[in-house]
Amino acid sequence: MKRCSWVDPENTMYCEYHDDEWGVPVHNDQKLFEMLILEGAQAGLSWETVLKKRPNYRKAFDGFNPQKVALYDEKKQAELLQNKGIIRNRLKIKSAIKNAIVFLEIQKEFGSFDAYIWNFVNNGPIRNQFKTISELPAKTELSDMISKDLKKRGMNFVGSTIIYAFMQSIGMVNDHEVSCFRYLQI
Repeated sequence: MKRCSWVDPENTMYCEYHDDEWGVPVHNDQKLFEMLILEGAQAGLSWETVLKKRPNYRKAFDGFNPQKVALYDEKKQAELLQNKGIIRNRLKIKSAIKNAIVFLEIQKEFGSFDAYIWNFVNNGPIRNQFKTISELPAKTELSDMISKDLKKRGMNFVGSTIIYAFMQSIGMVNDHEVSCFRYLQI
């Protein structure tokens, strides 16, 4: 079974993420919020670090319920900064809360975050045809546009590179290498 070249076949966690999640279209707002927050938390770190901490994030951030996260106060922020199970970066924690507020505003405006984000790709994934990992872009004109719109709405930790990784993770783009067994499945 051939996977994308970035996947270490010895790393079970990475294999499971690649095989079961990466590039699979997501249309559940709570899962979209989770991936948006985790991609922002990853900034400057490896995705493996974030994946290892994901169960702790789910617990610390109330299952990534944006309604609850939007209400986090200074006491909750201080608690999160002491939580060794997550990435304890003050700016990233504040960003998650701010982004939850904006996320809810987008839901109100568009009916769902799903409707908002998938509209950028006409409600269907972009199917790229990359042969090697070196062909994968870090960002695109589309991720630039989405990033700019989210920033205009008040989100942060949503730069173009983070947004492109988000697009890959939620299946807005199929960036599996064409030789990968998941490429045709998705």
